[in-house]
Amino acid sequence: MQLTETPIAAVKILTPKKFGDNRGFFSETFSQKALRDLVGASVEFVQDNQSLSVEKGVVRGLHYQLPPMAQDKLVRVTRGAILDVAVDIRRGSPTFGKHVAAVISAENWRQIFVPIGFAHGFVTLEPNTEVLYKVSNYYSPKDERGILWNDPALRIDWGIDASTAVTSEKDRKYPTLAAATDLF
Repeated sequence: MQLTETPIAAVKILTPKKFGDNRGFFSETFSQKALRDLVGASVEFVQDNQSLSVEKGVVRGLHYQLPPMAQDKLVRVTRGAILDVAVDIRRGSPTFGKHVAAVISAENWRQIFVPIGFAHGFVTLEPNTEVLYKVSNYYSPKDERGILWNDPALRIDWGIDASTAVTSEKDRKYPTLAAATDLF
């Protein structure tokens, strides 16, 4: 597995090796040992999640869960492409309010590791995009929080106009980062 650093050291891009021949390909998409060696943290994933977004321009996020149910995430795409975004919401961090954005796609085979302390979201760049992600804690509705995906203070270039973004009602109602009270 290849490691690519990002502007925020805690967020990592991982690219599994892909071995192909006339039959197709084989790839080890997850290894606990490789993750530990590359990320430097011992993360135990307990749940896999999958989403399908039928339209291009679907925005999901920016989501996170509070401790003790906070989640590390390892995100990959099996069909289509996303612009994946991780926003540092750790008060006192030198990168608080900054973000990492990376294209994750079935074609580039990259994955993004989003650690606890970051709000996470993505926008689909192609129709019929499937996203799979591992999480280190179980979903907890009472601990779920979010930041407004298009908060102007975050300066995230989602590549779409807010008026054409396909979002959930819940995601449209999240507070801005400045107004959020439950952060890390």
